[in-house]
Amino acid sequence: MGPLVVYEFISQNTNLLLAFIIGIGFGFVLERSGFSSSRKLAGMFYGYDTTVLKVFFTAAVVAMLGLLFFSLFGWIDLSLIYINPTFLWSAIVGGAVMGGGFILGGFCPGTAFCAVSIGKLDALSFIGGLVIGVLLFTEGFPFVEELFYAGNMGTPTINELLGMSRGVFGLVLILAAFGMFFVGEWAERKFPREEY
Repeated sequence: MGPLVVYEFISQNTNLLLAFIIGIGFGFVLERSGFSSSRKLAGMFYGYDTTVLKVFFTAAVVAMLGLLFFSLFGWIDLSLIYINPTFLWSAIVGGAVMGGGFILGGFCPGTAFCAVSIGKLDALSFIGGLVIGVLLFTEGFPFVEELFYAGNMGTPTINELLGMSRGVFGLVLILAAFGMFFVGEWAERKFPREEY
């Protein structure tokens, strides 16, 4: 579960069990928040429902503040947290493909599984497409390998790219979140939609 967990106190099996329980809790919260509704998710792109924006900004701010304070108190070593390498061009292309799929299907991978768990068949077809896409990418990887590794930036963090300390960047992100909450509220008033 991360550098906070020391295997002398929590075994690897217990660690996996805790991750499983947290995953079930996460899925439950997603479903209760309405994220199993493709209309609610698509509403983000059309402006009539910005719940997704608010939830994800809130999650980012809470996780960031948690890590910063845990680090400050010496409870976690941020240098032990794995950061995925950044390959700029594949991130841009992959983001465009996922965003297009999100708009067309009304789900992202996590919310699709959430919707399937309550019996939504449109989400099942979305997951089928997801599996086919993964298989095609895996089998066709030699054809896209050059693009996949293009623009290798290593493992920078955003605050390092901007030349800010972690604390200053944290403040900027909090202010940006408040700004986006304001924009989200404005969009919902500007593009109202009847209850669905």
